[in-house]
Amino acid sequence: MAIRVTLDRVLLERRMSLTELSDRVGVTLANLSILKTGKAKAVRFSTLEALCRELGCQPGDILIFDGEEDGAAAEDEEAA
Repeated sequence: MAIRVTLDRVLLERRMSLTELSDRVGVTLANLSILKTGKAKAVRFSTLEALCRELGCQPGDILIFDGEEDGAAAEDEEAA
């Protein structure tokens, strides 16, 4: 996927655990873990807003567009 989640980096910079963030934003630890590991297929704007509010960051600090990653996946699919 061309969108990467860098929540782990932001948490490390803030010295905050995923459990603490879960308690603060009211999102389950399981759902935050799915988001953090990049396995999420979607994120609600209300969740993104809560994350940014608690982490004191912008959406672009958590989500990064990596166009080359998507292109590499497309090449892999063509080769198969």
